[in-house]
Amino acid sequence: QVQLVESGGGSVQAGVSLRLSCTASGRIRSTDTMGWFRQAPGKEREFVSKISWSGSSTDYADSVKGRFTISRDNAKNTVYLQMMILKPEDTAVYYCAVRTAIGLGGVTAAEYRYWGQGTQVTVSS
Repeated sequence: QVQLVESGGGSVQAGVSLRLSCTASGRIRSTDTMGWFRQAPGKEREFVSKISWSGSSTDYADSVKGRFTISRDNAKNTVYLQMMILKPEDTAVYYCAVRTAIGLGGVTAAEYRYWGQGTQVTVSS
């Protein structure tokens, strides 16, 4: 079992930065993928970014590409999401998740086995 805890959310002005953290209490395997998703009220949960636990494979949704950066610290079992130039449309609950399957994919919520409880990000204009 893997338990995930997100932190770092808050209320900020548009154009500023925020860094989210997700720490896993269980062991993350080298073949696993850690991802970030977000969900706004009344909206579907959408993919934000993902990173492999080994290697250099990363991916971003078009809406955040060039503004958000995902990174990891394997020794701390932690993944980060550095969010730059935040926009009001980034407002959502942000969730981290672990995908244990290997191979092509990793951009839909159904592919992830473990989930955190989420952290709220609110961006005002």
